[in-house]
Amino acid sequence: MTTVHAVPSPATAGFRPVAAVLSVALNVPGLDLPTLLAGAGRLAPDAALGTRGADPDPAGGPTVPTDPGAGPGGAGAPGDAADGPGWPAERAAELLGRKGLLAKEPATRFALCAVHRALGLPPKAPRRTGPADPRTAVVVSSNLGNVATVGDLAGRLRDGGPREVGPLEAPNASSNVIAGAIAIWFRFGGPNLTVCSGATAGLDAIWLAGLLLRVGRADRVVVVGVEPDDPQARALHAARRGATPGRPLRAGAACLLLGPPDPSERPLPPRDPADVAGREPALPDPTETPERPLALLGPVRDGTSFGGAPVDEARLGADHYGAAGVVHTALAVRLTAGTPAVAVRCGDPVDGVRETTVRAVPR
Repeated sequence: MTTVHAVPSPATAGFRPVAAVLSVALNVPGLDLPTLLAGAGRLAPDAALGTRGADPDPAGGPTVPTDPGAGPGGAGAPGDAADGPGWPAERAAELLGRKGLLAKEPATRFALCAVHRALGLPPKAPRRTGPADPRTAVVVSSNLGNVATVGDLAGRLRDGGPREVGPLEAPNASSNVIAGAIAIWFRFGGPNLTVCSGATAGLDAIWLAGLLLRVGRADRVVVVGVEPDDPQARALHAARRGATPGRPLRAGAACLLLGPPDPSERPLPPRDPADVAGREPALPDPTETPERPLALLGPVRDGTSFGGAPVDEARLGADHYGAAGVVHTALAVRLTAGTPAVAVRCGDPVDGVRETTVRAVPR
């Protein structure tokens, strides 16, 4: 089993944060997070994944039954605690509720579950109604998210014409379908982007999120990295020039909720619980303080400047491809419990390499 190692950064003295990580969640079924983090020392509860802010409640989500027959289909429900493995796409309704999922692809379901967990919402929480939040942006990184749908629709159109494609299927052919679905589901009305730039897409998405914060286009940015592992996605991933033999594509998603690094620019904690239920939210309390971040992100840069072993796909034994930079950053946030700074890297010799630094917030 591969272990992820934290790497102290030699450049912490000149560290210039570009974003604050307000919340983080992983939704990667099968990921053995405790084992991956075993080499990083103590797993601090205040850096828990799958929860909002710096004071998470690990008991606030579904639990893993000890009886293997306790859940539907004879299997226990996926865990939603900090170290839980995540929700498989076919069981997303157990977390999100069934309404609205009928035509959603696996990658979209993975992504919705990751955002749901990052927002700290309980299972099947009522979806927000009313005007969309214009100050929350969505940036998704995914290269293979809907390739199965695109291939299937293209074949049916070629063989049978337009009548072969149903009205619920056509929107899934859009390259921005995952980001759009997140925005509609959670009522985010800010800029909405998808990055499909190959192996560097995850950190490219984080770079774009930092840019949106810096120029004032958003107060918060929901960054999601997601990939499926359907047969078409696996075939395309294995056939690409930068593929590493023996490192398969792994399905799943990670979500980072980012805000400005300067506390004076950071917005107040969003949304009274009544707002989540669709009722009119209470007016903000002017005495409230901004959210305390879990970690700070440095600038995304080209190439490799760190020695040692950063958080990258070689440490995970599998490749998250377009989601890799976001997944690695989510893991690095947890690793800052044991070291002041962690290097995050994604890319390959063909697409290039991107890197950033995740730094612990001084206590």
